[in-house]
Amino acid sequence: MSIRRLPEKLVNRIAAGEVVERPAAALKELVENAIDAGSTRISVRIAEGGISRLEVEDDGCGMTAADMALALERHATSKLPTDAIEDVTTMGFRGEALPSIASVARLTLESRVAGGDGWKRVVDNGAVVAEGPAALAKGTRVMVEDLFARVPARRKFLRSGRSEYAACLDSIRRLAMARPDIGFTVEHDGRRVLDVQGGQDQLSRVAALTQRDLAANSIGVDIDRGEVHLGGVISLPTYNRGIADHQYLFVNGRPVKDRLLVGALRGAYADLLARDRHPVVALFLDVPTSEVDVNVHPAKTEVRFRDPQLVRGMIVGGLRRALDEHGFRSVQRPAEAALAAWQQEPVAPQPSAPTLFATHVAHSQNPPSPAFGAEGGATTALLRDRIVDFAPPRDALPMGRAEPATVPVPEAEAHPLGIARGQIAKTYIVAEAEDGLVIVDQHAAHERLVLEQLRRGMSGQAVPSQGLLLPEVVELDEPACDRLEAAAPQLAALGVAIERFGPAAVMVRATPAMLGAIDCQRLVTDIADDLAGYDAALGLSERLELVAATMACHGSVRAGRTLSVAEMNALLRTMEVTPHSGQCNHGRPTWVKLAMDDVEKLFGRK
Repeated sequence: MSIRRLPEKLVNRIAAGEVVERPAAALKELVENAIDAGSTRISVRIAEGGISRLEVEDDGCGMTAADMALALERHATSKLPTDAIEDVTTMGFRGEALPSIASVARLTLESRVAGGDGWKRVVDNGAVVAEGPAALAKGTRVMVEDLFARVPARRKFLRSGRSEYAACLDSIRRLAMARPDIGFTVEHDGRRVLDVQGGQDQLSRVAALTQRDLAANSIGVDIDRGEVHLGGVISLPTYNRGIADHQYLFVNGRPVKDRLLVGALRGAYADLLARDRHPVVALFLDVPTSEVDVNVHPAKTEVRFRDPQLVRGMIVGGLRRALDEHGFRSVQRPAEAALAAWQQEPVAPQPSAPTLFATHVAHSQNPPSPAFGAEGGATTALLRDRIVDFAPPRDALPMGRAEPATVPVPEAEAHPLGIARGQIAKTYIVAEAEDGLVIVDQHAAHERLVLEQLRRGMSGQAVPSQGLLLPEVVELDEPACDRLEAAAPQLAALGVAIERFGPAAVMVRATPAMLGAIDCQRLVTDIADDLAGYDAALGLSERLELVAATMACHGSVRAGRTLSVAEMNALLRTMEVTPHSGQCNHGRPTWVKLAMDDVEKLFGRK
C-alpha cells in the first residue's frame, strides 16, 4: 500500500481523539483559552453533562475576525511568540483545541476586542456553515453542541450525563483552584452549581472548592529550595478521605496528575495514614520553565522534571516537617456553642462502694450463651453498651481489682479461642485456650464480625436499622449526592436510609442498629467516596461490598475501649462461629496463638 497524505478533516478527527476524549476534556481546553486571554471572570454553562451543549464566556482580550479564522486552523496559536517551547508560560500552546473540537461537534465562536466590532463564526463538524457580525461585550463566547453526534464510534463510549457532568465539574474546580484571582461561575441545566469570586487568597479558594472545614483542619505549606517553590495547604492526618480524588496538584499553575508527585505525597504521609485513607491536599509547585517539560502529553496533564529527585525530596521532606511541627494537632473540636447545647441526664445519688461493686459483679457474671453469639444480635448489643454505665467511679474502688469468681469459670477446653482472662492496653484481649495463649485485636476482630453481618444483609437478610430521632442532613457536592441517591435502595438493605435533600445534600433517616451511635456525617461521606472511587471498574454490587467494609469500620469496637469480661467472652464466642473471622477487612490477622510449648520454652521448662 502506497503512502498517502491524510485529508485535513481526518487529521482533525485523529487530533480530537487525543485532545477531546470526553466533554470534560473539551471544556478544559476552552476554559484554559479563556484564562490565557487575561480574563477576570469566566462563566460556564453545561447541558446534559456537556454532551448536548458546552458554553464558555469570558471577558478577556477577545479576537478580531481574522484572528478567529486563524484560530480554527490547526497549529495556529498566539501563545508561542518564539520557537522556544521550553519557555511557555500559558496554559495551552499546541493550537489544536478549537479545530479538533470543531471537527467532531457544532462549534459557534463569537468574539470582540476592545473598541472593535463583534464577529461570529460557526463550524459544523469541520465545515464552516455561517459567519457574520455578533453582538456581545468585550471578550469571547464559545458554544459546543452535539459533541460526537456524527462520530457514533466515539459517542457510544461516553458515559451517562451525570457522570460526564461530574467530570466537567472536577475539571473546572481544578482550574479555578489554580487561579484564585479569576472569578468562576458554572451552571448545569439552567441551575447554578458553582460561584466563586475573584481576588481570593489561595486557602480561601481551596476551601471554597473542597470543604468549608478544611481551613480549620489544614496546615499551610511555604517552602523554598533555590528557584523552586512549594506552597499550598495539606490536611492533618486525622482529616482524610476514602479516595484520592481530593488531591489537587499544580505545576506552574497547571493542573497535573503526575505519578512522581502522587508518590511523593504518599511518602510524606507514610505511617500517618492507613493505606486506604488519603489526605486532602492542594499543592502548588513553581519551578523555572527550563526545569520542567510540559509537552509530554496532548492534554498537558503530565509533566517531566529535569531533576525529579529534587522535587520528590522537597515534597516528602517539606511536608513531613510541616506535619511534625503540628504533630499534636488533630481535627478541630466543635464550636463551644455546639458543645454547650449538650445536656446531661440527672445523675442519681451514688450508692456506697459495696453496692457499686455488687452491681459491677452482677453485670460481669452473665456472659451471653454461644447460641446468642452465633446470631450476633445479643452480642452486638452487649458490645455496644458502655462499660461506664455500670463501672464503679475512680474514687470508689482501686483500679485493676479482679472480679470475684462467685460462679464457675467456663472451661477453656470447650472453646477454640479460650476464655477471656484480661485486656492489655485497652486494645488486646488475652484468653486462655486448652492448647495455648490467645491474643485478640478487639477492633480488627469486631470489624470483621460487623462486616459479615452486613454481608448477610446484602444477600437478602435485611440488616435491622435504627431510626434517628432527628434526621441528620449531610452536605456533599452534587455528584456525590447523585451517586448516593442512585444507590439508596441497596443502601437501605444495609440499614442506611437516606433521601435527597436538595441539590447538594442528603438526609439520613436511619443507620444500621448494630453500629450504635455513629458519626453520620463521616459515614455518609465515606460511603460516597467508595461509590466514586470504584465507579468506573466495578458494578454496584461489588462497590457495595466496599461500602459494607467502610460501614463495618465505623461500627466496630475501637482500640482504646475498656471491655468487661462478659463483653470479651461474647466477642470470642461470636468469632468462633463467624466465617473469615481470622482476618480483618484489611487482611491483617485478628488473633494469634502462643502454644503452651512455646510458653514453657520462654521460661526454660523445655
